[in-house]
Amino acid sequence: MTTIVRGKWVITGGAEDDPVLSGGAVAIDGETISEVGAWDVVRANNPGAEVLGSADSAVLPGLINAHHHGAGLATVQEGVWDDLLEPWILDHARQRPRDGRLDVLLSAARQLRSGVTTVVDVHSGGDSAQGYDNTVRAKLAAYDQTGMRVAFTPGYRTQSHIVAGAGEDARFIASLPDDARAHAESMMPAPDAMSEDDYMAIMDEAHGAYADNPRVDVWFGPPGPQWVSDEFMQRMAERAEALDTSIQTHVNESYYEKLHGLKFYGKPTVCHLRDLGVLSPRFSIAHGVWLTDAEITDLAETGAGVSHNPSSNLRLRAGIAPLNALLEAGVTTAMGMDGTTINDDEDMFAEMRLAMRLSRTPKLGLPAADPARVFQAATAGGAKLLRKETSLGQLKAGFAADVVIANSRPMTFPWVAPDVDARELALMKLGARDVETVMVAGEVVLSGGRPTRIDVEGAGRELAEWLAATPARTEAARMIDVLKPHLNAWYMAWDVPEPTPYITYNSRN
Repeated sequence: MTTIVRGKWVITGGAEDDPVLSGGAVAIDGETISEVGAWDVVRANNPGAEVLGSADSAVLPGLINAHHHGAGLATVQEGVWDDLLEPWILDHARQRPRDGRLDVLLSAARQLRSGVTTVVDVHSGGDSAQGYDNTVRAKLAAYDQTGMRVAFTPGYRTQSHIVAGAGEDARFIASLPDDARAHAESMMPAPDAMSEDDYMAIMDEAHGAYADNPRVDVWFGPPGPQWVSDEFMQRMAERAEALDTSIQTHVNESYYEKLHGLKFYGKPTVCHLRDLGVLSPRFSIAHGVWLTDAEITDLAETGAGVSHNPSSNLRLRAGIAPLNALLEAGVTTAMGMDGTTINDDEDMFAEMRLAMRLSRTPKLGLPAADPARVFQAATAGGAKLLRKETSLGQLKAGFAADVVIANSRPMTFPWVAPDVDARELALMKLGARDVETVMVAGEVVLSGGRPTRIDVEGAGRELAEWLAATPARTEAARMIDVLKPHLNAWYMAWDVPEPTPYITYNSRN
């Protein structure tokens, strides 16, 4: 059956040369867009087709969340408060264990309400092989249920578990007083912990199980170069190429991650990854807040991508990533919410606005990202990072029918200039509250602002019951309170040179 989506505006893509059609429409044949043009022409070419949207709708491509950690509730709801990245990671041991299926369902529901049709969801775990496999299976099945597209990206630590750097856990533990040393030793892997071979076997099986599913991809997800050995990073990259899948990792999120590269590799981390031979268009990094010029060049020359996550970077005191420099260098740049948006609401429109405003330099003549370039990062940029630039990220004949229909009335009330740029208006004024309908592969997965495949209230009740019945990790919390001052002192002892920012926002003199 053919479906037509009509709108006051049809925003076909983020690039300045992607047309914005006033009074436009999109015809969908099955899972694919068959025609984009004026409403009256598309309607005449497809008589009898079902019509979605209206003359008051804004129609745009499905948004792509290129880095995420899907969770059913915010970290602050479990008493894990925002902090510098390194102690914040330690604080996660306070959290009660959760059902991965419920995490996915509730996170996916929020993302769909925000117009996100595709997500790169990074999962980390340190279970036994069986426990890890069970969680991966549960999360993949949950994403399959939601109707979203996902690049599910499992990973786990192999060489470091408390502090960054090969061999540093042993040195850190040896430096601790007796009471803290016992706590730290209890955080090291158990004898039955998953091995690298176990992980690879789980990944091969997961990839094979979803190889024919057009909405589910399985990627490799090393948590970061400091947490896995060079050899294991290379092994994952080689296996990703053999399976024709991708790999995403965290790089240079915090200042201490930047210093880790200089301290342990003798060079910036991305330059080291290039030397390892793992950078390619199938390789992407999350954050990249503390990239050097040389690293940006390496990313551009190898085709590796970056997910820019501005909310998370601010909340965890990481800083502001060099978005302008990435765009100017031609690096594949996408947008991600990281499960840690500025208001804990997973609103992709708010994330785009934050990205744009943080990159607005205070001097005339300097580069500054405009709405079109940021909107492109959240659509076509994400598609390129996924290596799906010929099928996702645009409303164009032959592309997948991933379509967002939003109510344009709130962004135009009480009046809007007739010659306004609708793409800029949408980026500046739309929010998750305005999204009415979302289609993935031609299927309506959000209708009237409600997911069609997810019982959100039921999943919420189930998660609440699960957590209420799970005892608080009081001993883990006490352990963290003992260890955290020592972990902070460990990193504070590193040599920390004065950084030179890409953008200077203010000055004392």
